[in-house]
Amino acid sequence: MFRLNELHWHSPHYFYLLLIIPLLAVWFWYKYRKEYPVLKISSLEGLKHIPKSLKQRMLPLLYVLRILAITLIIIGLARPQTINHSKDFSIEGIDIVLAMDISSSMLAMDLKPNRLEAAKKVAIDFINERPNDRIGAIIFAGEAFTQCPLTTDHKVLNRLISQMKSGILEDGTAIGDGLATAINRLKDSKAVSKVVILLTDGENNQGSVDPHSAAEIAKMYNIRVYTIGVGTRGKAPYPMQTYLGTQTVSVDVNIDEDLLKDIASVTGGKYFRATNNKSLKSIYDEINTLEKSKIDVTKIENRDEAYFPFVLLALLLLVSEFLLKYLYIRTNP
Repeated sequence: MFRLNELHWHSPHYFYLLLIIPLLAVWFWYKYRKEYPVLKISSLEGLKHIPKSLKQRMLPLLYVLRILAITLIIIGLARPQTINHSKDFSIEGIDIVLAMDISSSMLAMDLKPNRLEAAKKVAIDFINERPNDRIGAIIFAGEAFTQCPLTTDHKVLNRLISQMKSGILEDGTAIGDGLATAINRLKDSKAVSKVVILLTDGENNQGSVDPHSAAEIAKMYNIRVYTIGVGTRGKAPYPMQTYLGTQTVSVDVNIDEDLLKDIASVTGGKYFRATNNKSLKSIYDEINTLEKSKIDVTKIENRDEAYFPFVLLALLLLVSEFLLKYLYIRTNP
């Protein structure tokens, strides 16, 4: 059963006819007074205690039924309709692997609270903005490890990313191994677009895979790599463990930008430099804009006529008026 607020009107201009309803009410009242005139007598004292009969009380009901019937007929003329919407989605998804450096240098505090925590936060925000894509995560330091394979279960992915921490892998920066592991997760993908977002703050100094060779392999599999160098320029504060406890010291920031630019260029991606939290967030926003899922939506609209209940009710009211008038009340001789 439909609700009135769900109805759409094919011919709403018929509602202007409702303006005649008050005029009809006045006319029926006047006609009622004319058809049933009062008898003029000198005093009503002797008639005060005579109750009105049921038929007398029901006389105005005849006009009420007719006005309601006319109102319902006007509503029927406006042709109320119910509309059923359906959408046919055709999604060409993108498979994305986030390759994140978790080496000890990612604990530097030039991004707040440190590089690793800032990278995790923007990665989770990025994932939440892409509900239609399969996304996975790779972590690397001196070696590489799959933190989460490609999945559409982004709640699980976000939880695993939030659990990333420095120190769980051998220290160092194996950029080639990290990229190769990400490629291995994407090479058999049937997605329209395959993307790696590789984030690091250092130079390749560990691992068994040459980063340039990994970039060529990515190109062969049509995998686009966006590279992000994270860290300020010059020196950055770093929490150093000493015999006196944790001390904040300044360390040099060494990012192999030429390597990261070359990886991005070979694969058709783009290199970015993030020197603070704001720029890191804007980088992920730009990548999010560059890599959009293509969604083809076919909207189907079905309209069903809903005037019949109004017309049927109007007919019942008119029949009721007729039966009351000529069979029960009998206003005509």
